Amino acid sequence: MTRRQRQRGREVNGILLLDKPIGITSNDALQQVKRLYDARKAGHTGNLDPMATGLLPLCFGEATKVSAFLLDADKHYRGTCKLGVRTNTGDADGEAIETRPVSGITEERVREVLAQFHGEIEQIPPMHSAIKHQGQPLYKLAHQGLEVERQPRRITIYELNLVRFEGDEVEIDVHCSKGTYIRTLAEDIGAALGCGAHLNQLRRTQAGPFAESGSVTLDQLKQLLLEGGQEAIDALLLPVEDALAGWPAINLSANLAYYVRQGQAVQVSQAPSSGLVRLFGPDGDFIGVGHILDDGRVGPKRLFHAA
Repeated sequence: MTRRQRQRGREVNGILLLDKPIGITSNDALQQVKRLYDARKAGHTGNLDPMATGLLPLCFGEATKVSAFLLDADKHYRGTCKLGVRTNTGDADGEAIETRPVSGITEERVREVLAQFHGEIEQIPPMHSAIKHQGQPLYKLAHQGLEVERQPRRITIYELNLVRFEGDEVEIDVHCSKGTYIRTLAEDIGAALGCGAHLNQLRRTQAGPFAESGSVTLDQLKQLLLEGGQEAIDALLLPVEDALAGWPAINLSANLAYYVRQGQAVQVSQAPSSGLVRLFGPDGDFIGVGHILDDGRVGPKRLFHAA
């Protein structure tokens, strides 16, 4: 029985760019898509809260080996901060716990405050998050009415631009490092403005090399499956190596590719001096991820099965 369960589903490989709808968790979205593909193995690349929409890359089969790299990648978001109201979750799904007037706040003041958050900053993770405290996710403790001390984390805000300031709403465009909580950013912006705020809307527009323009909704996916069968939705899957676009590429000879596949480091002329690289075989086939060792050789880090 156990063996049969492990083998359930098709062998599907590739990356789907899903436009996650509002109202469901990232895992709910993943499981729905996994069933549509009848896929044996799948994973997502970073949680979006139920209230958030937008780009959620889903990795199938061999592509799950690069999910960690997408988790570590920079993200872009478009969000709306509701000024004057703080909630117990920091977003619109929570209950209001404080209300303050927002009169007197100008666009110039908003821009001044946003500028304070550029660069490397410290951010205290919210209680309603999946970070664990003594083995328990914080959100479970929060649901019990408990609050524990959280250590601040270093994050980087590469860009924070004002899109719209209208009444009690501040719409922002954010380019940030992994681990950034936009809910917390909205709360901190509200605190700096002196009126409080919570995150009212959120959409992820980019994750690593992937942009929302290439994404597909659940409804579109279901319709495509209905009209064209699984071949039609399989055609939406992107190659695994697309997740690593922009990384240095190394083309290996047949001999060097053989040794790398055996787990051995090799000497490659004109290799980068450090960092991670994409490895390709003599026929242009993607072998996997390599890293530059201290002695300059290229060692395998994450290998992929030959097609």
